[in-house]
Parts: sequence; C-alpha cells; structure tokens
Amino acid sequence: MTPVRRFLSFLLTVSILIAGGGCATLPNVSETMSEAPEGREPDRIVSAKGLLSPATSKAIMDRLARSVDPTDLLERFTAVIESVTGTPASKGNKVTLLIDGPATYAAMFAAMQGARVDIDLESYILDDDETGRRFADLLMKKRAEGVQVHVIYDSLGSLTTAAAFFERLRRARIQVVEFNQTNPMKGHGKWGLLHRDHRKILVVDGKVAIIGGINISQVYSSSPSGTRGREGAPVGWRDTDVQVEGPAAAEFQKLFLDTWHRQKGPSIPEQAAIPARNDAGTALVRALGSTPGEINRITFVAYVAAITFAQHSIHLTNAYFVPDDQILKAFTDAARRGVDVKIILPSITDNSVVLPAQRYRYSELLKSGVKIYERRNVVMHAKTAVIDGVWSTVGSTNMDYLSFLSNDEVNAVILSREFADEMEKTFARDLAESDAIHWDKWRRRPESDKIGEWVAHLFFRWL
Repeated sequence: MTPVRRFLSFLLTVSILIAGGGCATLPNVSETMSEAPEGREPDRIVSAKGLLSPATSKAIMDRLARSVDPTDLLERFTAVIESVTGTPASKGNKVTLLIDGPATYAAMFAAMQGARVDIDLESYILDDDETGRRFADLLMKKRAEGVQVHVIYDSLGSLTTAAAFFERLRRARIQVVEFNQTNPMKGHGKWGLLHRDHRKILVVDGKVAIIGGINISQVYSSSPSGTRGREGAPVGWRDTDVQVEGPAAAEFQKLFLDTWHRQKGPSIPEQAAIPARNDAGTALVRALGSTPGEINRITFVAYVAAITFAQHSIHLTNAYFVPDDQILKAFTDAARRGVDVKIILPSITDNSVVLPAQRYRYSELLKSGVKIYERRNVVMHAKTAVIDGVWSTVGSTNMDYLSFLSNDEVNAVILSREFADEMEKTFARDLAESDAIHWDKWRRRPESDKIGEWVAHLFFRWL
C-alpha cells in the first residue's frame, strides 16, 4: 500500500471509529478451544471424490504425524477449527510457494493464460499502472476468447485508481464489483468505510488458486534482492503467496463467490461456479476466510489456536504487527514453555505510525524469551507462519485489529512436512537478512523512542 493510500485509509478508519464503529471485540479463543470436542471421531478429510471414511482420514493424519517430531498440534488444531467452521480439510493438493512479486505474477499470468472456463480475481489494490494494465489486457484477451471473468476490488484500497480503468474492463464484458464503496453518492451496492476487503485471491477454472499478500500494483513487480538504503532510498517489497492446485482451489472459489453474492454481483453461470475436482498432489489444505459480523473471526482463532498448541517451534513473519492481548499471551506462554519462537517483522514500512506501535510490544515478548528480528532493506509485507515443522499458513492476514476485526481476510493452512520444509528454508533466508533485537540493548533505548511507541500504541485498534 502506498503512503498516500495508507494515510487515507487511516483517516477514514479513524473517522468511522470515532463515529461509533469501534465497539466490536475479538472472540475469546480460550473458550472456543475449551468447547472443542475431545475424544471425537477422526478428522474429516475430503478428497476429489468426496468425504473420506473416518478410518481413511485417521490413517492420513497418523501418517502425517509420524513424519515429524511428536506434536499434538495437528489433532488439537483440527478439532478447534472444525468446531468453528464445520468444514473438513482437502487432500490431494499440490502447493507451490511463491516468493515476491515477479514469481507470483508469473504464476498468475501462466494460470490465467491457461483458463478455459472462468477467472475470478479479488484484490484489495488494483492499480492503474504498468502491472495493473498488464493484468487488464490479459483479462480482456481471455474474455474475448469466451472465458468468464469476474473481478472484485476494494473501494478504499483502490481509491487512487481512476474509474476509467474499471470502465475499460466493463466495456470488454468483464463483470466488475466494487467492494463497499467509500462514496455514498454512487447510489448502488453497499456503502461502508470500516469494513474492507483485504483478500488477494485468484482462482482459475476452479482448479488453481493463488493467495497471499501481493496486490496488483507496480510496487511488487521487482525483486527486493539487492536493494539498499534506509535513508529514504527506494526499496523493494518482500512478500509471499502460495499456489494451490487440486480440490482446495474450489474452496477458495467458494470464498470468492460468497463475497460476490454479498456484494450483489451479477449472476454467475452455474458451470463457471462448479468446477471438476481432481487430485494434483499430496498436501492437506484448509481455506480459511474471515468476515466481520461473524461470531468467530476464523483467521484470528486459527492463529491463536496454532500458537497455543505449538510444542517445538513457531517461526512467523508479519507485515503489520500490533497484536491483541490473546495473541501476545499465546506467544509469551509458548516461549516460556520452551517453544522456539522467532518473529520477523519490518524495519521499514509504508506507515510511520505502525512501526513504533509494533515496537511497543517488544519488551514483553523479549522478556518471555520470544526472539524478535527486523528485516533489513525491504518493506516486509509477508504474512506467514510455520509451526512444529508441519503446520504452515500463507495469506492476507496481518496481526493487527484491522485484519482481525474489520477486514475480509483469507489464509491457506497447509498440513505437509515437505511444504513446511520449504517454508523453513524461506524463513532462514529472511532471518539471515534480519537484525536481532536484544533485550539488554532494547531496554536502554532512548526515552523519546519509548514515548513515541506509547503514543503510537494509543491508536492500536485503528492500525
């Protein structure tokens, strides 16, 4: 997000909260975890051919558990998430880690070029720049070939994008939906400021899905490797997405279609909405989507539960880190019971308020044994975690109140030792490019820094 766009978002959010929109609260995850059934039937898993038998599902989970050091994470996390969502995990998926904009855009273009039935694209930011126009040109080309194309963009995230950009898509017979318009004078659809669509989803033919942190904008188009300069010099954006091929892609399409219908989008032909399901790999994948107004904020519950149940390691990367008390307690409790907790956060950001607010929580984390690192020379925008060498997540969810309370968000949870190994390698590379924050030095930082962190944290619900 550009500084101008982030500042406008901040001002609009503050105005609506002052007007009375800031009363929502996060669910008590301890209660959710305690209410999850124990001694229940084996985990439910769905394949390309339908729901598996309890015996087959148990065999799959047992085999996965044997591939790593002993951990209760798999069983306990699944019990909580299934009690909240009521949906099973999908087996038979091929999952590919996509690092930074060039790799992600290359995968997105390859998937769209191969589209035969439909393309569903949902993005918080869709810029009218070189990257945005490349996407627009390919989408219009595929529409001319007879492929159904559906686009959702967030009104606030794409506030600086000219209306003519979207009209060009509509003239090409692409169906376009603006999520929660910021202009109440438009007189159609739903109007709102606080509730934003922060998801980034591409689904092609219901068979390939790409999700993560990357918006459609030129700022992501170059690799951050080799960038330099903290003194105002341009830096690259470090981000992570994931490509999912197989039955789980249809679950991400369901999330897209749910948003489409809630936003009163035009009717979508049934054949474009119900894809064939085929196995493509071996990974278990859950598609997790959160929407304000639901009883449980799914991505928030998922993070708290996974951190709480971790037994060996938690390696997390996040872009906007202003955690609530439940997240903070989950991290500190994990570190105190001996879990290796490492968190990589930005040292450079596009929002001057976020960085001191992020650092306000460092003291409590460091004193508990959590290891904190700040990534050098890039805007760290990735939102990922790998836990106990088998549980991974990649998505759009930041560890702040806007993501957990106010935004539509999406994450993929992947249960796979092989994918977790790839995540660990990526984490290690980021760690090598990061500076450790040491408690002895941190506690002696200037008083002016401490005051700035305290002041910034006063706005924690709005960041």
